[in-house]
Amino acid sequence: MIRKISDRARPGSISLGLGEPDLPTPEVIRREAVRVIKEEQSGYTLQAGIIPLRERIAGDYPHLNLSTEQVVVTAGSQEALYLILMTLIEPGDEVLMPNPGFIAYPMITRMAGGNAVTYGLPAKNDFAFDIDDFKRQLSPRTKVVICISPSNPTGRALTQEDLRAMADAVTASGSDAFIISDEIYRELYYTPERPPSISEFYPRTIVVSGLSKSMRMTGWRIGWLAGEEAVMRVALVLHGYVVTCASSISQKAALAAWTDEAALAREEMRAIFHRRREHLLSLLRNELNLRYVTPEGAFYVMVDISRYGDSLRVAEAGLDQGVVTIPAGAFGSEGDGFLRISYCADEAKLSEGVRRLGEALKSLG
Repeated sequence: MIRKISDRARPGSISLGLGEPDLPTPEVIRREAVRVIKEEQSGYTLQAGIIPLRERIAGDYPHLNLSTEQVVVTAGSQEALYLILMTLIEPGDEVLMPNPGFIAYPMITRMAGGNAVTYGLPAKNDFAFDIDDFKRQLSPRTKVVICISPSNPTGRALTQEDLRAMADAVTASGSDAFIISDEIYRELYYTPERPPSISEFYPRTIVVSGLSKSMRMTGWRIGWLAGEEAVMRVALVLHGYVVTCASSISQKAALAAWTDEAALAREEMRAIFHRRREHLLSLLRNELNLRYVTPEGAFYVMVDISRYGDSLRVAEAGLDQGVVTIPAGAFGSEGDGFLRISYCADEAKLSEGVRRLGEALKSLG
């Protein structure tokens, strides 16, 4: 649905659809990439990735006490997600995932022969975690649980209480399931502290993450898997056949993401997106009088357009006015009646995009 809508955008359209930061990759990383290209050989690396990069990734999860053998560097977090679901799922296994949630979760699950089961993040409760529904959906066939915080598409972040309740429920179910923690947006938050990871509460957690969002490196394709060594060994075999290894230039340049200069760039990015969030929410509230759910992280806001009819119809009307938005029903039934609007655009584009959306809504009556 995301590509289907985006590909129909006419020239000159303002995109409030795709989740790709519009800011450049930090200078410290670009500078290091140029040095690597000029001074170093750019051949294959170890399939699991260069050891210094795996050491830095392992160091981000001190509570897991990871060795480098427990980290696999992948071609973005999307490959990491593909590898781990293909590794863990056998035909007939159930994978419990959020509704609404990232559209790749059910697709890859079906590719692996598994059955997608959803737990609700109810729209009526502003997409908050519903522990009672989560418990109802757990079963002896649950092999994998997927947790994402902050969320795509809602931008909501799970609290320590939410994560502890989720971990306790999985443990009490006796399913011995793995939890996949999708943390690709974890560095982009607007709360006083970075959102916690469920890996702090549940030992059988596999972390999926990367630098695409936190370092604005979507095209560099650096992600990772981290967790139980036996699982990583199996995923590594598949990784070797799928891509051989992640880009050697990107891996070496990515080492700069752990420098003080990169940390400052992350803080500046959070501040920029925080300002954009406030600007967009003000426009939605004051110019369009629309209800929205305030995000605690990522760069998406869920906007209630149900009074104008089907969300696809609204998104198509927006295309006619030159603004791209995504019908949130693409992410699950709880998204019906909402648009997912991305604020990966500066304030001027957000203002014009909201103006065009307003014209689209007027055309719908």
